This record gives sequence, structure tokens and C-alpha cells, in this order.
Amino acid sequence: MTATHAAGRKLRDAIFDANQACNEAIKLHGADAVTNATIGVILNEDGKLATLPTVEKIFRAMDFSELVAYAPISGLPAYLDAAIDLTFADCKPTAQFGAVATAGGTGAIHHAIANYAERGDAVLTSDWCWGTYNVICTETGKRLETFKLFDDALNFNVTDFAVKVDSLLRKQKSLLVILNTPAHNPTGYALSGDEWDKVLAVLKAQASAGKNISLLVDIAYIDFAGEKNSTRAFMKKFGDLPENFFVMIAFSMSKSFTFYGQRTGALIGVSSSEKLISEFKDVGKYSSRAAWSNVNRGAQALMIKLAADKDLLPVYEAERNELYQMVKRRADVFVAEAHACGLKIVPYKGGFFIAVPADNPAAVCRKLHDDLIFAVPLKLGIRVAACSTSADKMHGVAEKILRAMK
Repeated sequence: MTATHAAGRKLRDAIFDANQACNEAIKLHGADAVTNATIGVILNEDGKLATLPTVEKIFRAMDFSELVAYAPISGLPAYLDAAIDLTFADCKPTAQFGAVATAGGTGAIHHAIANYAERGDAVLTSDWCWGTYNVICTETGKRLETFKLFDDALNFNVTDFAVKVDSLLRKQKSLLVILNTPAHNPTGYALSGDEWDKVLAVLKAQASAGKNISLLVDIAYIDFAGEKNSTRAFMKKFGDLPENFFVMIAFSMSKSFTFYGQRTGALIGVSSSEKLISEFKDVGKYSSRAAWSNVNRGAQALMIKLAADKDLLPVYEAERNELYQMVKRRADVFVAEAHACGLKIVPYKGGFFIAVPADNPAAVCRKLHDDLIFAVPLKLGIRVAACSTSADKMHGVAEKILRAMK
């Protein structure tokens, strides 16, 4: 009975499938015996969900009516201002800004794809990528194409990026590019300042040739990539761009506030043109009304309170930094042991995940089940979640992956 464009659709999510298999193993063998390297949330060393005390304190003290009331379709104005300020910190480019509240970072990505790629056209991202980009493209009548993220030396492959951009723009009048950096999912990679210069040079050249260029930067994990302003320094490069080069940033409360299930984020627009920012806010509001109408008011109100409190904000940032350092220590264990045993991994610079290239990822992950280790099989390799794997359990995982491969 479905419409022809929806017929046969069935979501197969490798991440949640792997996590479900892990939970089944926990029931049989107990949590202490099982290594959960599947899910993209921070678990404490005892395996329980990690949360930020300051966020919980503010949330529990809020008036109930603030939690359950409607919010404006575009979002509370103070929330949108706070989202822009938290996104850029001290790295605002010379530009015009606008924002619309979304259902998490996923909602922000949805709005960008829905409104800045023509139906039937290709959207471009890297071959190592979050699979939901493809789901959103399919849902909105677009298709996802990829460039090789790494060259043979495991550096950012600007050559293949430029070739794919040129190839697509020979067939299309416009192009939306999605880059997930820093703390890329699933690799933990981050573009350097020089690599950003090369990316922007490629896109500016196409804009100069009359093509409409849209760039979406997915920063879901940015606060687990390093020092606040150093990880955002690239954002200054988005100033004074041509009018036909539009930049968007997908902001999420999920990771930085340990507020995963509250589904609150924002899509932020950056442009040299105030007129294009006005258009951006109009189409975003329209899409929100068509999808979820409005998003979680309580989460928006919480962020407003926290961002405005000069005493609590540094406390929150210190608590978040403790979680970042915990995840980093786990990742450091894996990276060091991978190098020691000769396991090839993708360059890791920060974030929740580490990636291991593999010829048959699904088979390797199944073999890891013999050691009660659960990771996520992807098209190009295996994703290991440092965010959910305790430091104690991380010891030996790299060597066991290598053994499973053999």
C-alpha cells in the first residue's frame, strides 16, 4: 500500500544492530565480561551512562511548564543566539548569521539536504561517513556520492575531492558538500588548517565559475576534539565568501550536553549576504513546520540559562572536559596498542570513534564476538567506540581485532 517511492524501504542500522547484539551478550555473560564498543554515547568506567552534573542540576530545577510548553517553530530567539555563540566561541568569521532550531544534529542535516540540494541531484561527502547521510538523501529525493577521504599516505585526499566536485558540477548547477570535522564519525579525523584552505580553494573556484556551492559542516563531536578555540579556528575561514557560496553548520546538544534523547540542535547559516540568511531562516522554518513543527522547549531553555550564567558556564565546561579527557585516555590506549601490534588504523585526532580498515568488516566483528567484544561493521572497516569502552576493557582490543582479521 505504500507509495512507489517508499516501497521496500527498510532501515538497517549497523550501529543499533551491533548494540542490540552486545546487550544480548550482557544478559548471557554479565556486563563485566562484555566489551561494548558499539554505541555513540559516553559510558563511565562502570559502564553506566555518563551525564554532566551541572546540566542535570539546572534541568531538575526548571519550572515544569517551561519543560512542556510549545516553543516557536524557529526556536526560542535566545536559544538561537546561544547556539551561534557556542558554535563559534572566539572564532566568528566576518559574515552574517542565522539559525533555526532542529530535532538534534540529525534534524539540522535533514534541513540542509532538503533545502540546499536539488531533487535528483547528488550530495557529496567522504567515503568514510555516517550512514544516516544516505538515509536522509534517499528520503528527500537526493542521492549520496562520495570521494576518498584519505590518499595512500593517509592524508586528506584533496585531489579526489576536487575531481569529484568537478565531475558532479559538470552535470549539476549546484552542489551540497557535507564535511564532518573535527572528530569525524567514524574515524576521529580532523581537517588541518592547510587542508581547509585547499577545500575552500576548490569550492571557491567553482563558485567563481558561476556554480552555487553549499557546504554543511557537521560538528556533532567538536567538544571532544580538543581545546575549544583551536578546534574552531577553521571557522574564521568562512568570512567574506562569494554570495553563491553558502555555509551551514549542524549544531547538536546531544554530545556536548550529554542530552542525547532530548533531540535538540540547530542549523546555523553563514553568508556574506543578509538576504540569503533571511531566505535560509524562512525555508528552515517551513521545513520544521512540515517535519516536527517545533522542538524541545525545555532543552532550549536549559541552554539559554547555562549560556547566560557566567558562574555556571565554566563549571559545565570543566565537567565536559573531564569526559573528554576520559574518552581521550581510552583512545590513547587503543592507538598505542594498535601501533605496537601492527594493526593499521585510520589517523585518529579526537572524538568518540576510531576506525580500522578491513576487507570483511562483518566477518571480523562476528569473530570478535568469540572474545565478547562488540564493535560496528561498516563498509570500509570497523568502528571502535572509545566513548563507550572503559580504559580497562580497551587494553587488548587492538590485538584481538588483528587476531580476528587473521
